[in-house]
Amino acid sequence: MSCGRPPSPLACRAFALSSVAPSVRSREPSVRQSPVTRGVRITSVRPRNATGKPCGEETVCCAIEVSLIWKIGLYERIMALARLASGSECGGGSGGGAPAPQSARVTSNGAGGMAVSRVPSPLHDGNTPVAENWCFTQVKVVKFSYMWTINNFSFCREEMGEVLKSSTFSAGASDKLKWCLRVNPKGLDEESKDYLSLYLLLVSCNKSEVRAKFKFSILNAKREETKAMESQRAYRFVQGKDWGFKKFIRRDFLLDEANGLLPEDKLTIFCEVSVVADSINISGQSNVVQFKVPECRLSDDLGALFDSERFSDVTLAVGGREFQAHKAILAARSPVFAAMFEHEMEERKRNRVDITDVDHEVLREMLRFIYTDRAPNLDKMADDLLAAADKYALDRLKVMCEEALCLSLSVETAADTLILADLHSADQLKAQTIDFINTSHATDVMDTIGWKNMISSHPHLIAEAFRALATQQQQIPPIGPPRKRVKQA
Repeated sequence: MSCGRPPSPLACRAFALSSVAPSVRSREPSVRQSPVTRGVRITSVRPRNATGKPCGEETVCCAIEVSLIWKIGLYERIMALARLASGSECGGGSGGGAPAPQSARVTSNGAGGMAVSRVPSPLHDGNTPVAENWCFTQVKVVKFSYMWTINNFSFCREEMGEVLKSSTFSAGASDKLKWCLRVNPKGLDEESKDYLSLYLLLVSCNKSEVRAKFKFSILNAKREETKAMESQRAYRFVQGKDWGFKKFIRRDFLLDEANGLLPEDKLTIFCEVSVVADSINISGQSNVVQFKVPECRLSDDLGALFDSERFSDVTLAVGGREFQAHKAILAARSPVFAAMFEHEMEERKRNRVDITDVDHEVLREMLRFIYTDRAPNLDKMADDLLAAADKYALDRLKVMCEEALCLSLSVETAADTLILADLHSADQLKAQTIDFINTSHATDVMDTIGWKNMISSHPHLIAEAFRALATQQQQIPPIGPPRKRVKQA
């Protein structure tokens, strides 16, 4: 008796649901577990005739047992199973090659089982885990710093265990947490008598407890941080509780002039505090595809536009030099240029602005800042650039110049800097310069030519400096114990 017709390729890919489904089970994995194939069993099957003898082409079938993450639904499990099952190509009598990787679609075969057919599928990066639910926790940390200067430190006569305290400080005016620094110049106890002890104290608090990290350092004569010590973790502070270092620095090392830690007999302690605030949870359900957005190049692009002078519509002339610019950008950045181009002024009609009181290099640097918000040569021309920024109402550039001039303050430049700050209403620079003069530099500054010229040209600045000095002296508490009041008979 002849055998039946060999099964078609589609029939070769069919397998009974009853023989596969029982071997697919889901169990909750451990935290580190990932989906893995637990086992694959492959068997060869031939069609049989009426007598039960095999005939026709051999069919390769497989029963697969997998363990998947328990959250995956039944449809996803079947799809994963079908993809694995479709990977075994039915081999004919003439030999069959291995199939190209394809996804599978599961359909009912009408006989209590299911058939697998190959269909195109979108590409999937199997290395990236996919989550339907997510949560992002942001722990807020408030950072701030404090500098404490102790004048005439070598004259401190405190005995072992005696303490000096700084004034209170906080992260801001609205912050309810008040802190102070505590120093034991001759140690806290017998063990630390040869050391300086330094602590951070929580003075007042509106919470039951606060967790914070801190870092202490000493500023040398160059205002550089030295001998830094930092807490290794966030400590728990309650009101009245302090944390710090009992052996912060040896006294003999601190008092040695060769180490430069007490310039002009001043001990300057720099403290950085990081307070752990509330945490915020952001959660959601999303399958949003992540895109890599290029970095913003607006500053670079506008800088290139300024250098190329393309599409310019106004000329700025100074000292025989001309710069091509764009009215819209100048007006957007400077209220002075905006008023100039908005009203019926000569500059608007001629599309030309003649500038007489600014050097061409200073103007170039100011224009570069207008286009890019950067001033790479600011340190070299901070004084002239400050005047230009004040004239054209470039507030950010003006403060940047104030900062640069403040960092370069010296005895020789103090008087000229004070005059410059007064002329251009640079209030921050003015206050810092007066403070620099009144803080141990008054005698030296008064001997300079700049100070002597200022006496005749700007006498009101002399009065302001001495008024600030008098106010500062009134705020300094008297040194030593209070005198006992003598009773009068």
